[in-house]
This record gives sequence, structure tokens and C-alpha cells, in this order.
Amino acid sequence: MKTKTFILFTSLIISFLFNCAYSQSVQSPGIDYKSIYDLKTVEVTGGIVTSVDKIYSDKNNTNYGVHIMLYSENSRIPVHLGPAWYMENQDVQITSGDYLTVIGSRVTLNCNQVIIAKEVMKEDKILMLRDSNGYPLWAALPNR
Repeated sequence: MKTKTFILFTSLIISFLFNCAYSQSVQSPGIDYKSIYDLKTVEVTGGIVTSVDKIYSDKNNTNYGVHIMLYSENSRIPVHLGPAWYMENQDVQITSGDYLTVIGSRVTLNCNQVIIAKEVMKEDKILMLRDSNGYPLWAALPNR
């Protein structure tokens, strides 16, 4: 009986690890960023931007979102900001080395903790990305 339990437990662990590894290796164009924002997990965090990345959402590499890696209190957390076409038309531009304060929802996405940003503060400027319910401000705009 112990052997069967061990094999079952080991199989479940391997399956979980494979699923996480696979989900991280493929793009996730099917993610509905409007629905994963969770008002119950909103937090405020501050830190230094260590990278600004383009995350492509289609196989043709034409549409991409802007994500940053924020170094805060001895940890690094990915922060999802918004689509590039929206971000590029904002007054607040984010670059590596910037100190930011981020308000957003901490969620698990592809087996990783990330923050879906609602608001980003850089110096005396505020970049609004979502409304008070977490709905993206760009959702009603034509993309480009």
C-alpha cells in the first residue's frame, strides 16, 4: 500500500511540475487580463525596476505587453503593466533603474506570483492603468 501511495504522490508531483514548466515555456494569448485582477489581493509595493520586457501575445510577434521586474525588499516580482500601444502613449515612461510604487493585484499566473498593476507612481507622476474595479483603462480604446 505504501508503494502505491508513493507512486501516486510522485506522479502527481511530476505532473504538476511538468504543467508549470510547460505553461512557462509557451505564450499565453488566451489569458483574460480583465478577469484575473482580484480586488481581494490588492497591495502596495515599492522597488527598483531591474528590467522592462516585451511579452508577445501572438505567434506573429506583433502584439506585446509591457512587463517589468521590480526588485523590492530582497525579492523580485514581475509586474504586468499593459499593452505596448497603450504604454507608449502615456506621459509616464518606465525605464530600468527607476524607483516605482505600484498598486496592483498579486495573482498566480503560469505557476508564478505576479502583480497586475492598477497604478504606478514614478516621482510625482501617476500612471493609471485600471479603474477602481481593476478594469483596464485601455479596454474601451482602439488599439493603435
